[in-house]
Amino acid sequence: MQSDALLLAVFGAIVLVTAWLPLFLRKLPLSLPMVCIGIGVLLVWSPFSPLVGVNPLENRILTERITELVIIVALMGAGLKLDRPVSWRGWESSFRLLGIAMPLTIAGITFLGWSILGLGLAAALLLGAALAPTDPVLASDIQVGPPQSGKEDDVRFALTSEAGLNDGAAFPFVFLAIAIALSSASGEPFFTRWLVVDVLWKIAAGVGIGWLGGKAMGYLTFHLPKRSGLSETRDGFVALGITFLAYGSTEMLHGYGFLAVFVAAVALRSVERKHQYHESLHDFAEQIERLLMMILLVCFGAAIAEGSIFGALSWQVIVTTALVLFVVRPLAAWVGLIGFPTSSREKAVIAFFGIRGLGSFYYLAFALGQAEFEGATVLWVTVCFAVLSSIVMHGVMVTPIMHQLDTADHAPG
Repeated sequence: MQSDALLLAVFGAIVLVTAWLPLFLRKLPLSLPMVCIGIGVLLVWSPFSPLVGVNPLENRILTERITELVIIVALMGAGLKLDRPVSWRGWESSFRLLGIAMPLTIAGITFLGWSILGLGLAAALLLGAALAPTDPVLASDIQVGPPQSGKEDDVRFALTSEAGLNDGAAFPFVFLAIAIALSSASGEPFFTRWLVVDVLWKIAAGVGIGWLGGKAMGYLTFHLPKRSGLSETRDGFVALGITFLAYGSTEMLHGYGFLAVFVAAVALRSVERKHQYHESLHDFAEQIERLLMMILLVCFGAAIAEGSIFGALSWQVIVTTALVLFVVRPLAAWVGLIGFPTSSREKAVIAFFGIRGLGSFYYLAFALGQAEFEGATVLWVTVCFAVLSSIVMHGVMVTPIMHQLDTADHAPG
């Protein structure tokens, strides 16, 4: 009983600190994810270490479920933020990052996994698919502001919309890695089924169900007669209902739920773009996202301090991570943005801030539950080290770089 009470007290203190800290981190080269990891490390080194003794990476199912939950909530929040209507011209940077930069990033990381880490094709492709998407959870400092806040320049829009779309678009490559691994074991052909089901059908289902569902929820929220719409409730937790309904219904029809959630949020905004209720929905989703992120990253920090994650860390993993963060992602994004009408400075910022995060944990945990991959330990160590390195590096650099970019944008002349 005493230990349960102590756990609740420590949890409450961490929640309060997590809510309080953003007020002080706005102008510092620190991010909230960095602080959460630091809290996990300190707890292990403190008398409270038994309270955080659970390593999420040792429980694949727990890791998959928690990361799945925080990602879909973050995707809803990201979609609700975007004020810009969907169009080719307005979303060109997003489509370039999705259609050009992400496949190039997957190909580059796959090559590194095969040539440096010594992984087979299936495992190397899985590594590429897991590390290629930018993260909607950990990138709040470089995303657009809340709905109708006016904080939506080209850089922030590109990074927010990319993070919203590529979490679903990376899934075909994850399933391709799974199909190759299963085919290697059984000898059965896989390409036709992968192309028809995992690419064409699941993407179409995710986009279609998300868009239709978002439009329907928009009508129920804003356009029911006699002031009976959901917006009249003023309840922010409606965002969770929309999120789970879009995700669950799409997954039941074997579509990509991640894609459906983001598309549903964008479609919901398109029904009634100026309504203040969007702010309530976004704020609630953001608070739940931050709480779940805190739990996962505190556990991640605790696992790091216990030494159970990086026991197999090697120079190959370090070199691969450095190349992913400093070469592969920036170069792929730069190629994807060739010809896009924006300044070289803004292209460089978009290319550099490809934050790796909780989505990588989810993809890896999911795939390892579907098929056997050689080098699973190497995959975990590489993904964990890449995520940790990205959180620290991007967390330190995001505040001064974005401040410098904003200053340059507002400079006279």
